[in-house]
Amino acid sequence: MINVVMHGCNGKMGQVISEIVSKDDKLKMVAGVDKFDDGHNSYPVFSDINELPDGVDVIIDFSAAPAVDGLLDYCEKKSIPVVLCTTGLSKEQLERVKAVSEKVAVLKSANMSLGINLLMKILTQYAPILADNGFDIEVVEKHHRLKLDAPSGTAIALADAVNGGFSEGDKYEYVYDRSERRMQRPDKEIGISAVRGGTIVGDHDVIFAGQDEVVTFSHTAYSKALFGRGAVSAAKFLAGKSAGLYDMSNVIDELIG
Repeated sequence: MINVVMHGCNGKMGQVISEIVSKDDKLKMVAGVDKFDDGHNSYPVFSDINELPDGVDVIIDFSAAPAVDGLLDYCEKKSIPVVLCTTGLSKEQLERVKAVSEKVAVLKSANMSLGINLLMKILTQYAPILADNGFDIEVVEKHHRLKLDAPSGTAIALADAVNGGFSEGDKYEYVYDRSERRMQRPDKEIGISAVRGGTIVGDHDVIFAGQDEVVTFSHTAYSKALFGRGAVSAAKFLAGKSAGLYDMSNVIDELIG
């Protein structure tokens, strides 16, 4: 049995993950950490992470950027692996993540979806084949009207996956806006477009447009629960791992053998 702590347990994703863990016979949610708690959880909740009991195997984090500093300090001090799902970290915090990963296992990915991360692997492998045969590359992402940033981190990660298949001197440039120029599309660019509207959870298309044919790799998220399931898979993977900075591609590698 893997003993799990949910950091940010009373947030939306914290509650989703708690429900997933409660139905998994390989995991046990032994405690949560959150600034506020009304006692509705089936496990004890601590406002101070340093009050957690011993015996924790892995921490799943879906909190807020200001809370990550204390989390990393605790995981480093106690040598507890952490699945880090909080976004919007500063440059200094990202550097701290790398430093802590030299002493304890840390898993951080731009997107916790197993499907998205499998798609990234496919793109890295097959994008050069299509590009070498004259296919232009575009990324189109769609999200709900309340999303603040554009393009999404996942859209950038997909473009990075495409670029990962090319040598350093042969990589593509990212273009986010063509409205100020009048020219034909250069060969070595990836156009990245963002759509915002309604309640779209997340929709990403990587389009390879060739002569008389189009190949599209697509991923659609119908609920945020899929990110929770990915985080739980990551926790199973990370528990007991040696120090290092991991991502969801490592989880995919283990799942496919």
